[in-house]
Amino acid sequence: MKKTTERKGAWTVKVGEKGQFVIPKEARDMFGIKPGDSLLILGDVERGLAIPPKGQIEKVFEGILEGEEAASSGGNKGGDK
Repeated sequence: MKKTTERKGAWTVKVGEKGQFVIPKEARDMFGIKPGDSLLILGDVERGLAIPPKGQIEKVFEGILEGEEAASSGGNKGGDK
């Protein structure tokens, strides 16, 4: 499956024996992913896997740290647990 617009896309990829998959060229071009780039893979059993945009990694880490601080202090920033 391949669906793309100028700002959004959906692709199907196959996972190889070593757990690797190829990010389709259209997706690499859309997000500026180059050979040698490091990507952050996030996982949630209920929500699945996500790869945040390269420029957003710091924001993702800040959100994770804020969530850990709220959990350790007994607070609930998310409001749903």
